[in-house]
Amino acid sequence: MFEPRPTVAASQNTIQGVTETSQFLPKVYGWMTAGLALTAIVAALTLSSPQFMNLIFGNKLIFYGLIFGELGLVIALSAAINKISSTTATLLFLGYSALNGVTFASIFLLYTSSSIASTFFVAAGTFAAMSIFGTVTKRDLTSWGSFFFMGLVGIIIASVVNIFLQNEMIYWIISYVGVFVFVGLTAYDTQKLKRIGEAGFDNEESRKKASILGALTLYLDFINLFLMLLRVMGNRR
Repeated sequence: MFEPRPTVAASQNTIQGVTETSQFLPKVYGWMTAGLALTAIVAALTLSSPQFMNLIFGNKLIFYGLIFGELGLVIALSAAINKISSTTATLLFLGYSALNGVTFASIFLLYTSSSIASTFFVAAGTFAAMSIFGTVTKRDLTSWGSFFFMGLVGIIIASVVNIFLQNEMIYWIISYVGVFVFVGLTAYDTQKLKRIGEAGFDNEESRKKASILGALTLYLDFINLFLMLLRVMGNRR
């Protein structure tokens, strides 16, 4: 009994897909790393200026203005990615990373530096493990996307409600469910990006824009995973 064998065309397509992925994913992770580094640098600079810290965190209007500004940048980049140039997309991503660094400095007011450092390494290790899983697994994780997206919506709604309720039980439920959701999203998003790379791109410009949008996706997964773990593991001042 003869086993079916791939055609030459199919083999060429597979090789081309692997090549595209090997070029695409490193750029995605490279930009993600650049975004995280920029966030850390801006957070450190913010912490080094007591006047700047007082201006931002002593005025709720400014602080929440920055939060909404970050949200606006994410929405703008995601919605307009097909209409803007790769250079503009890059600047929006870096602008968001820098702005996030300003607000990120607030965690150093709430948690000890040692617990922030230890939680960061746990988050980095977990993120790396799930990224590798999403890359190498043969299992289709498409169904995970809708499941974890519904979980994300639930977290957002519960977080908004708990701003008014200030219920400690809801706080802890959100934290533990949040860790679960962002662990799953990391694997799902990684596999999705791998498939985007395998499908290929029309030109270098579209590849650059896809790498920036992919970097933003994984950046958000990592940042939110870190923050949820910090709520669980962090030692408050």
